[in-house]
Amino acid sequence: MSASKNAYTASRAKTNGTITTEKSSIIFWFLVVFTGLFMFWAPFQRALFNGGTYDFERSIYSASVWSSIILLLIAILAFFVFKLNEQKDVLTILVLLMPLTYVISLSNSASHYLATNMVYIQMLYATFFILGVFLTKNKLGTSIVAALFMISGYFVVVFGLLYWLGNGNFAGHLVGWFALMDASSAYLYRDAIMTDSNGLRLTSVFQYANTYAAFLITLSLSALFFIVKSRKWYTVLPHAFLLVPIIVSFWLTLSRGAIVVIPVVFLIMLFFFSISRQILALVQLALAFITSLIILQKVTDIGIGLQKTPSASESWHGWSILLLASVVFTALAIVIQLFVAPWLERITARFDAKKYATFILPIAAIVIGVVGAVLIINDTGFKNILPDNVKTRVENINFQQHSVLERGTFYKDAVKLWSDYPIIGAGGGAWASLYEKYQNNPYTSRQAHNFALQYLVEAGALGFLAFVGFVIAVLVFYIRSYIKSAKEKRDLHFLFFIVTISLLVHSMIDFDLSYVYLGAVLFLALGGMLSNSSSAPLRLKSKSIAIHKAFPALLAVLSIVFFFISATLVSANSSYKQTLEVIKKSQDYNQIVTPLDKAISLHPAHPDYLLTGQVSRIGILLQVANQVQKEDPAKAETFTNQAQDLLNQLLKKEPHNRSVAMQQLNMLLVKGKKQEALDWANAQIPNYPWYTDMYEKSMSLNIDLANQAREKNNTQEYNTRLDSALATYKEVLSRVDSLKNLPKEQAQGREFVITPNIALSVGQISFMRGDLAAAAANIQPHITENLDDQTNRVLIRWYLAILQKQGSKDQPLYDKLIAKDPAEKQNIEAIVATNFAAK
Repeated sequence: MSASKNAYTASRAKTNGTITTEKSSIIFWFLVVFTGLFMFWAPFQRALFNGGTYDFERSIYSASVWSSIILLLIAILAFFVFKLNEQKDVLTILVLLMPLTYVISLSNSASHYLATNMVYIQMLYATFFILGVFLTKNKLGTSIVAALFMISGYFVVVFGLLYWLGNGNFAGHLVGWFALMDASSAYLYRDAIMTDSNGLRLTSVFQYANTYAAFLITLSLSALFFIVKSRKWYTVLPHAFLLVPIIVSFWLTLSRGAIVVIPVVFLIMLFFFSISRQILALVQLALAFITSLIILQKVTDIGIGLQKTPSASESWHGWSILLLASVVFTALAIVIQLFVAPWLERITARFDAKKYATFILPIAAIVIGVVGAVLIINDTGFKNILPDNVKTRVENINFQQHSVLERGTFYKDAVKLWSDYPIIGAGGGAWASLYEKYQNNPYTSRQAHNFALQYLVEAGALGFLAFVGFVIAVLVFYIRSYIKSAKEKRDLHFLFFIVTISLLVHSMIDFDLSYVYLGAVLFLALGGMLSNSSSAPLRLKSKSIAIHKAFPALLAVLSIVFFFISATLVSANSSYKQTLEVIKKSQDYNQIVTPLDKAISLHPAHPDYLLTGQVSRIGILLQVANQVQKEDPAKAETFTNQAQDLLNQLLKKEPHNRSVAMQQLNMLLVKGKKQEALDWANAQIPNYPWYTDMYEKSMSLNIDLANQAREKNNTQEYNTRLDSALATYKEVLSRVDSLKNLPKEQAQGREFVITPNIALSVGQISFMRGDLAAAAANIQPHITENLDDQTNRVLIRWYLAILQKQGSKDQPLYDKLIAKDPAEKQNIEAIVATNFAAK
C-alpha cells in the first residue's frame, strides 16, 4: 500500500477525525489547475448557459468531458484518503442522488434531448461538489480556491467595464483566443451590453443583466468579507480597489430584483459576524455604495455615449473617474481596517459574549433599510442622486409592475405543470418543453425564473426533496461547526457560505442556475462548506475494505462512462458544425449529408440535427423530394418516407416540441391525409393553446372535409364539420376575451387575435350557410392592400364573391385583384355559382 501511495503521491493526515488531502499530492495540484482553468474559461463560454440548442451545448459537453477526467482523478485520490467514518462523509456520497433523480425522471421526460443534457449537467455538479470537498480540506487548497474565484470574478467585472467604457475591441483581443465570441467577429463578445425597453444594460459575459447582477451580489459581498476580516493593507487593497467597480457595474445592470435581494443576503451575512465586524461591514459597504453613487451618473452617461460614438478621450475620462473613486475608497477602507477596526474590536469585545447581542445590529439595519427604501422609492429627494435610467428602475420597484406580475404567472403555471408530474417530474428541460401547454397567457419564456419551481417540475417531489434535504444538511453541518469553531477556522470557509446563500436567494426570482458555470460554483461552494464541517461519527462502523472503497470505485466507473458519452456528444456537435461549414461552400447532397449523418449517428434524435437546426436531415430530404417530384415521383416518395421515418423517431423522443408537431401536420397535408391532419391539429391544440396556427388548420380542414361531405350529399356530416369549425372559433374568442382580465400593468406576451385565416374560415362558414352579411362582416376588416400575400388575395376573392351574391360590388378592389391575377375572375365566379346547401 505504501508503494501505491508513493506512486500517486497522495498522503493522509488525520485532523480532528477527518481525512486531509496533503499539498504534496500531485493529484491535488492537478485539481487546483483544473479549477483555475475552469474559473477563467467557463464564464467566457456564455457562462455555460443551458439554452437547449446546438449553439449552447458544445461548451457544456466540453466541460462534462473535463469534469469526467477530474472525477477519475478524485476517484484515484479517494482510494487512498476516503473513509466512511463520519455523518458528513455520507453526504459526499449522497450528492449522487441529484443526477440519479434526473435519471429516474428520464422515464417520464417531456424532451429526451433536454432531459439527458440535465443528467450530464447534474453529474458535473456532483463532480464539483466532491471536488470542493477534497480540494478544500486543507488551508492551502481553501485559499487557492477562494483566490481563483475572486480573481476570475474580478476579471469578469473588468471585462464588462471595458465594453461599457468603449474598449470592447481590446477586451475581445484579451479573451478572443479562448472565449466563445460572436460569429460575426473574432473579437466581439455578443451582448456584453444589451439593450431592452429600459435602455442599455451591462451584462458582461452572461448576456443577461439580471444574472450578472446576481453574480455581482456574490462578488461584492465576498470582497466585503475579505476587506473586513483583514488587518493587513496589502490584503485589503485588491478587494477594496475592485469593490467600487463591482457596485458601479451592479447599478449598470438596472436589475430591480438584485436591488431587492442584496440587502437580504447582506443581512444574512451579518448574523454570522461579531458586532465589530457588523459595524465594519455596514460602514465599508455604505462607503462603497456612496462612492459609486457619486460617480454613477457620469460613468453612465459616458458609457451610453461611447456605445453610440467611440472616443478614446471620453473612454479615458470614464476610466479616470472610476479609477480615482476606487483609489479614494481603497485608501479609506485601508485606514478603517488598520486603525478603526482594532479599536472597534476592543470596545465591542464585551458585548460579543452576550447572548443575542449580534442580532441587534442586523435588526436595526433592517429597520434603517426599510426606511431608506421608502425614502428612495417614494417621491423624495434621495432618489435624485441616481442617474435617470437607474432612478426609473428604482421607482418601478413594486408588486404591481410587469416583471413581478409576469413572474407570479410563471410560478402559478409551474405549479399547474408540476401537479401533472408530481412524483418524478417531467425530466430536465420540462418547463421549456411544456410551459406553453399550461401558460395562463401567451408569454414566451423557456425559463421559469425560479430555480426551486423549475427543479420541482423537472425532478418532481422526489428530486426536489433530495436536493433541498441535501442543501439543508450541508448548511446544518456548516452552521453547527461555525458556531463551535475558532475565528480563524470560521473565516477560512465563510466565502463558500456567501457564495451559496447569494446564488440560492437570487435564483428564487430568476434563472441564474440555468448557467452551468454558476451551478458548478454553487456546488463547489457547498463542497467547501462541508469539508470544513465536523460531524458525529457513524454508528455503523466497519473495517471492511469493500465498504470504504466502493465509493471511489463507483466514481471511477461513472467518470469513465460519462467521459465517453460526453466525448461522443462533442464529436457529434463537431460533425454538425462541419455540416454548417460545408453548406456555405457546396450544395452537393453527399458532401452535406456525410457529416450530418455522422452527427445523427453519434447523437440520435437530436432535434437540431434532424429538424430544428439551421440545416436538418428532414429538411434536406424534403427539399430533395420536392426537386425530383416532377422527374421521378417514386424517388421523391422514397425521400419523403425517409423524412417521415426520422420524424416518427423524433416524435417519440420529443413529443412536446412544437416545431416537430408542425412538421408532422405539414407532412400529413402534403400526403393529402386531411382527416389525419385534422385529428393531429385537434390533438395539438391543448398542447399549444396560445398559438393560432393549429386553430387555423383545424378550421380550414373542417371546411374542406365539409365540402367533401356536401359533394357526397352527406348533410349530417356537412353540418357537423361546420359546427366543429365554429366551436374551434369560439374557443379562440374565449381566449382572446380572457386576456382582457390581465392586470393592466402586465403585458400579455405574444399577440393572440383573430387572424386573417381564422376570419376567412368563419366568413366562409357564414357564406356557406347563407348569412352573407355576417360573412362580409368577418372578412372585410382583415383585407389589406398587399396583393402579394396569398391569404389576403383569398380574403378579397371571397369578399368580392359575397358582394356579388348580395347584388353589390367594390369595383376598385375588383380591378386591382384582376390586374394582379386575371384568373381570379373565374375563381370569384366559381364561388358565386357553387350551391353550398347540402342536399
